[in-house]
Amino acid sequence: MNTVSQHRWAEKYPHLGQGLIPTESCVSEDHYRREIEQIFKTSWLYVAREEEIAEPGSYKVKRLAFADCSVILMRGKDGTVRGFYNICSHRGNTVVTETGEETFGHSKAAVLSCRFHGWVYGADGGLIQVPEEERFYDCFEKAENGLTAVHTEVWEGFVFVNLAPKPAQNLGDFLGDYGAHMGGFPYSDLTHSYKYHTTLDCNWKIAHDSFAEAYHVTTIHAGSFPNVFSTGLSDVQLFGPHRTCGVCLNMTVAPTPVAAIAQKHARGSLVAKGEGTMLPPSINPSGRGDFAFELSVAFPNLLLHISEGIWFTHQFWPLAHNKTLWEGKYYVRAPRTNSERWALEHAQLLQRNAWLEDTQTMENTHRAMASGAKRYINLQDEEILIRHAYHVIEQRMNAAE
Repeated sequence: MNTVSQHRWAEKYPHLGQGLIPTESCVSEDHYRREIEQIFKTSWLYVAREEEIAEPGSYKVKRLAFADCSVILMRGKDGTVRGFYNICSHRGNTVVTETGEETFGHSKAAVLSCRFHGWVYGADGGLIQVPEEERFYDCFEKAENGLTAVHTEVWEGFVFVNLAPKPAQNLGDFLGDYGAHMGGFPYSDLTHSYKYHTTLDCNWKIAHDSFAEAYHVTTIHAGSFPNVFSTGLSDVQLFGPHRTCGVCLNMTVAPTPVAAIAQKHARGSLVAKGEGTMLPPSINPSGRGDFAFELSVAFPNLLLHISEGIWFTHQFWPLAHNKTLWEGKYYVRAPRTNSERWALEHAQLLQRNAWLEDTQTMENTHRAMASGAKRYINLQDEEILIRHAYHVIEQRMNAAE
């Protein structure tokens, strides 16, 4: 009879060690500032879906508060998505006035005009028109005053930007084997979305850690998903700075009567076993019958999860050493009937409640860590994704010094 080792992931990945994790990186302002410069300003960051800017002339502005900027993602008439800093070359006003963390718009002519003085830019970033141009001096060169470009690339419909003047890698090389593992899923077919966001008084890593393990499901989710998921992970794989695993169902638990009815009408809940017909062959390589969904992390701040008929993301945007913007987005196939719509709404209520259960721990964790009463955190074997995250961050910080 084969038995599973209680330290199976430590044995598979011995380079991660088994020691304590210092709390300092979660509460130190100096550590936070170095993370911004050495990680967030040099890594590829997910900022948009192509479906959000599907038509030529459509654009999205994404605020990146950690870098004191926002970026414009715009699709040109040639179909290419390009990224630019949202700042006018004249006197530094924002070209697109932001209405929140995400701002959307469309220009039929595929141009952007700064409302301050009317400077006009094309979708390629070039400066097209300057009112009263003749009044500027000989030092003004129109061709040299377009929008400042941001390195922008697309993978599987996910639009990424890199704020580094010259990224160390292109997006494909950055994602590497992780991109191959998570590629091939029909993300663009599942566009009916539910979106949530809030600002939390905690470090971004504390927020990340709350979603990167299943050890907490029997306690924190006793209300929304009682005994539904296994606390153990399956098929943990590390891909450079990225990581992934499977989360599995407790097959002995029957759904509630209402949930059972909803599951018959539409695939919108993770607690129901899916057929797996749309999953890439790289997912659930063990062929487990209790597989629920793939939990993956694209370094540094994107959690991407996929399941049959469902995919969703969590992103944790650092605002300060003790403040984080959390964005949760859940995607399913658009409902075709009222019954399907009801079933999806039921699934979303459960999912929303579960996410609220997750977020309620984060601020308390940060406040307790900040007291200094404990200098280390203890991780068990099934929290291997968290251990890997701190390992990668430490590596990146040391390499940059």
